Amino acid sequence: MDFNVKKLASDAGVFFTRAVQFTEEKLGQAEKTELDAHFENLLSRADSTKNWTEKILRQTEVLLQPNPSARVEEFLYEKLDRKIPSRVTNGELLGQYMTEAANDFGPSSPYGQTLIKVGETQKRLGVAERDFIHSSSINFLTPLRNFLEGDWRTISKERRILQNRRLDLDACKARLKKAKAAEAKAALWSDEVDKAEHELRVAQTEFDRQAEVTRLLLEGISSTHVNHLRCLHEFAEDQATYFAQCYQYMVDLQKQLGSSRGEAFPATFVGNVDAASLPLSTSPPAATLPLLQAVSPIPADGTLNPADVKPPASGTRKARALYDYEAADSSELALMADELITVYSLPGMDPDWLIGERGNKKGKVPVTYLELLS
Repeated sequence: MDFNVKKLASDAGVFFTRAVQFTEEKLGQAEKTELDAHFENLLSRADSTKNWTEKILRQTEVLLQPNPSARVEEFLYEKLDRKIPSRVTNGELLGQYMTEAANDFGPSSPYGQTLIKVGETQKRLGVAERDFIHSSSINFLTPLRNFLEGDWRTISKERRILQNRRLDLDACKARLKKAKAAEAKAALWSDEVDKAEHELRVAQTEFDRQAEVTRLLLEGISSTHVNHLRCLHEFAEDQATYFAQCYQYMVDLQKQLGSSRGEAFPATFVGNVDAASLPLSTSPPAATLPLLQAVSPIPADGTLNPADVKPPASGTRKARALYDYEAADSSELALMADELITVYSLPGMDPDWLIGERGNKKGKVPVTYLELLS
């Protein structure tokens, strides 16, 4: 019991001494042991690493999960060491609604069939998003969080100990200075001087030892940067994979919608339909193409001889090439970005293609490479 009381009294005395030393330093009434420039640079670099890691971590969390309520829920599950429940992504939910709507409207109707196709793609996009979030959490967020909750806490703890050791050292220096001043006035060697010098030597040793421990931890920040660099590469690769998947899913959907356009709108290329009533492609064009009747249809085998194609007397359009296009064979017309060509359609022609003319050259051109001009 007496031992515990003495220990508490001793701890209180040390705390009071440190508080006095700290206050006098702030008021400019006491000297302070300064760390060398290299040590100060290490401290500054560590603080900067911690601050930016926190900001990058928080913003990445927002990117992966924009819903703040969901982020709070995930945080609580993590702190309670419980498995985070799997959530349906927005894309999956949208796909589910589209599928249910198709079943209600009639899955065999043109609208129902398209709803099913688009809905399935939305589900695939949602699954890709969930995989991206999962891989990014493991490869990027977890290492950043481990640094803040592991290495940084250790560094902070050792820095606090170093701060206390420095305060103790400077307090010992102040006591020795006072003891020597008192000795000079009394003109005799005082036991207080011996005691103060011994305490100073002990405090200096403890301070030097703690400074070395803290310095080694701070120099480890370089290894942290190397680790985070690797994680950053993995995060970028995860993003690239995710966006590549999304792009491929949308390209596949575009092809499906393009191939079914003739079935959904059977009169598109064989009757007189208002030019403003139907889009030409899945991407919004500047203008729709007039529908033509008085031209020869595409042969049954799908081949096209440009020499046999006759432009209609009316109904042609001007179009601007959005990108360069290299013709795959003699039936196609190569394009250069921004060039202007004349385009028109043929009955029975694939809706994703048009006939293009430039001077005495003609051939098929893909609709997605064109901007139709009014």
